[in-house]
Amino acid sequence: METQEQIKEMVKKKYSEIALQDKQTNGASCCGSGCCSAEADNIMNEDYSSLKGYNPEADLGLGCGLPTQFAQIKPGDTVIDLGSGAGNDCFIARTEVGETGKVIGIDFSPAMVDKARGNAEKRGLHNVEFRLGDIEKLPIGSGMADVVVSNCVLNLVPNKDGVFKEIFRVLKPGGHFSISDIVLLGGLPEKMQGTAEMYSGCVAGAVQKQAYLELMASNGFTNIIIQKEKAIVVPDDILRPFLSAEEWSAFQQSGDGIFSITVYAEKPTACCGPECCN
Repeated sequence: METQEQIKEMVKKKYSEIALQDKQTNGASCCGSGCCSAEADNIMNEDYSSLKGYNPEADLGLGCGLPTQFAQIKPGDTVIDLGSGAGNDCFIARTEVGETGKVIGIDFSPAMVDKARGNAEKRGLHNVEFRLGDIEKLPIGSGMADVVVSNCVLNLVPNKDGVFKEIFRVLKPGGHFSISDIVLLGGLPEKMQGTAEMYSGCVAGAVQKQAYLELMASNGFTNIIIQKEKAIVVPDDILRPFLSAEEWSAFQQSGDGIFSITVYAEKPTACCGPECCN
């Protein structure tokens, strides 16, 4: 059984490799896991191309939603993107905050940060910044952000409770987040849960939907709203290598499922911390 640090190092290594892959390779897998499918061109990622600020070079096909579309970002806001990758969501958010706002992307893969900084330099953006850091210990001061966004990242983190505590800390009172992520209804076969490729590909690191929402509430967030939800159908040719025929049949008949959700929640305007908001 891997420790939390071992899992994080595994994910970091994988996403450093993904930074060098093209969008087509990533889009035909579980968030770039490398377990490419011949049955589908895109499993989880949604189409950003119609959104203002879209930069094809920054879109690695790793997301599972469009959190910036739902994030209610206003001109002048400070927005933090957790697990910013090559900068796709940051560049979309930049069009919303305008010249008077600021966008900060955080990623723990040096290769991803380098790629994002290069994309920002090409676009000449002075108010988009990318920082190397762990989202369980954000390199951000307390109460700095108006909005936090994240796209298919928290499910990869073993200590999800710690991430929500950090989101609460960096948000201003009255600030909010919009997060797209992968959750489960029911269970996944044990072999899938323990497989490194599936973990770094978004699926086996996911938790139950209700437990995910309860983590938000227990950390002091209010007005928790599911903004969008869709079922994720993982192609047979990705799952079959991990399961026997009997396990495969049982999984197909179980009714269990993998879902992408985009969730909104607020930090209360008058609250000293999670302990006084429960």
